[in-house]
Amino acid sequence: MIEIVFEHRDFIVINKPPFIAVQNEVDQSGILPLVCEQLGVAKLWLVHRLDKVTSGLLILAKSEQAAAEFGRLFEAHLVQKYYLAISNKKPKKKQGTVSGGMKKVRDGLWILDSSQTQRATTQFFSYGITTGLRLFVLKPLTGKTHQIRVMMKSLGSPILGDELYKADCADRTYLHAYALKFNYQQQEIELVCSPQTGEAFNDATTQNLLASLTKPWDLVWPAHKLPR
Repeated sequence: MIEIVFEHRDFIVINKPPFIAVQNEVDQSGILPLVCEQLGVAKLWLVHRLDKVTSGLLILAKSEQAAAEFGRLFEAHLVQKYYLAISNKKPKKKQGTVSGGMKKVRDGLWILDSSQTQRATTQFFSYGITTGLRLFVLKPLTGKTHQIRVMMKSLGSPILGDELYKADCADRTYLHAYALKFNYQQQEIELVCSPQTGEAFNDATTQNLLASLTKPWDLVWPAHKLPR
């Protein structure tokens, strides 16, 4: 059973488990058909995506009209998204903004470069947790493929378990879509969903820290204006 975190007449928000793709794969059902079957509906619409390895909040529209409305909200950068990540490598800086051009290189890998095309911008704070581990709270201002994973790699702190980006292996890839904030047809929606799997996420020190981060939008994020 996939957890339904929030239900609206026009959409639902689920807690996607890690290691399940959004669409069907050759040897595994995707999250979208699984949720359709669970709810007994013929179709749901993806309005944004999470990588297969990523867990957390995922919005699914119930109609083409609702999907179009979310398309407008995302295009206008009116959906605030917040992620959690853990790394066992010390970052070049402990908080700030990382911005660069996204360039695909090989084998599904992306890198950040200095180009002005496909610009990706992510803001973050980080906190020491257990020995050798650091928790990152991340706010992507754009929505590029692998954006957070590439940004963490560029900081010198690849996400623990993200072997595609040369991180140390772990019981999961420690990236979780933690919170969403947006206004849908004059209704303010604020959702937070803590990760449920992963030894490092479930550690008492991490859980105590997350108890103080239940409204990540209230952190003092630096002002940043995206280029048109």
